Amino acid sequence: MKWLPALLVAVCPLAGQTPAAPPGEPPPPGQQSAPRGTQQTAPVPQPGDRPVPVPQQEQSTGQSFVPTGQGMVTAAPVDGMTLSQAMERARQYNQAFLTAGINARIAREDTVQAKAALLPSATFFNQFIYTQPNGTPSGVFVANDGPHIYNQQLIVHGDLWAPGKLADYRKAIAAEAVAKARADIAARGLITVVVQGYYGMLSAQRKLDNATQSLREAEDFLDITRKQEQGGEAAHADVVKAQIQYEQRRLDVQNAQLDLDKARIAFGVVLFPNYGQRFSLADDINTLAPLPPFAELQSMANRNNPDLRAAEATVTQQNFELSSNRAALYPNLSFDYFFGIDANQYATHNPEGRNQLGSVAQAQLNVPVWNWGATRSKIRQSELRVQQAKTDLSLAQRQLVANLNSFYAEAGLSSAQLDTLRRMVTLAEESLRLTRLRYQAGEATAQEVVDAQTTLAAARNSLSDGLVRYRVALANLQTLTGAF
Repeated sequence: MKWLPALLVAVCPLAGQTPAAPPGEPPPPGQQSAPRGTQQTAPVPQPGDRPVPVPQQEQSTGQSFVPTGQGMVTAAPVDGMTLSQAMERARQYNQAFLTAGINARIAREDTVQAKAALLPSATFFNQFIYTQPNGTPSGVFVANDGPHIYNQQLIVHGDLWAPGKLADYRKAIAAEAVAKARADIAARGLITVVVQGYYGMLSAQRKLDNATQSLREAEDFLDITRKQEQGGEAAHADVVKAQIQYEQRRLDVQNAQLDLDKARIAFGVVLFPNYGQRFSLADDINTLAPLPPFAELQSMANRNNPDLRAAEATVTQQNFELSSNRAALYPNLSFDYFFGIDANQYATHNPEGRNQLGSVAQAQLNVPVWNWGATRSKIRQSELRVQQAKTDLSLAQRQLVANLNSFYAEAGLSSAQLDTLRRMVTLAEESLRLTRLRYQAGEATAQEVVDAQTTLAAARNSLSDGLVRYRVALANLQTLTGAF
């Protein structure tokens, strides 16, 4: 019967089975039981039975996919840009801010022109008229005063009573106030744009750092599971779970890099005149300004809100437009003064020695009589515009109160949550550390470690989002109150 064990050894591999180990010897590969806490019932493969590919750091991990071309700016990079420096650059190149400023200057020139229309004007008139002679003093055209007529006169014109022009001047002043208020709105809106772009880019950079750190943690856990498996203390399923987690973290790094590139591109359009300028930002996201009391912000908003000023100035503008259209029903009184020559010879005296240099004064009174209701129609239009402007003012007043309360609640909540978010990061880091220790001791599963890593990554990103949320909330408040 000595040949029976040898026969079994030769036959069992053909049947896909392995003979049982003699008593007192370790079981052969494939029949070891899973370590305590792994909850595995199937045989645990050995490292040599089913190899897991070693993760390789591909070139795409953390690498930017933004194309570079000949159109890119080759100037020296701008490093460590602060928020105030970014604001100054944005004021130079932001289209909405520049347009609002130009419109305010245009409105200022309209005011200058409306004021000039109220004042007397002077022109120097020069004219020569030739008429074909026919032997008569007037020539072939009897309406003319002779074959040669010379006009050289200084003409002064002014309005003695023009209520329409006075109303137009006051309307232009109100329109200038509207344009200035809208320029202030654009300036305050630019604050929100820059703050969102600035801290959005910093948040994207932090999320990239968080993703990179999570990748290192996943790589460390994968290394632990391999060593545990090689020592017979972990199942192969744990290695697969760690491998999946590692690959996911590697994808997270790539996505975070793309988000950072997109944030940099979008913010670069706001800051620079040309595409492709390289720059970096000074990370002051942890330096938080305190939230002022609500009563103080409410007083600032009521005193210096550009939306409210624009709405009030619009009501004033429409009222003066109504006055201007009503003035078309009243007479206008104007005068003209002429000094110079209007003669058949270009001389101060005629051949008989009489003086040809002198002056003329005249006054005109224009009384409107009938224009088929056009003036009445313009008056009704103006009355409707005044009504609309008052409705817009009422809405602006209500919207100011609503936005102030809403933005303040957003800022207060985001500020109150920051301490909680920081504690969550600390707790998640401690949870991951303890879970890894429990896993190495055989008291936790690989899934628990993966869950702890996922929780930590989410907590880090939530803290970055919370910091940006508070910064943007303060910027939104400043659009209503001004800087504080």
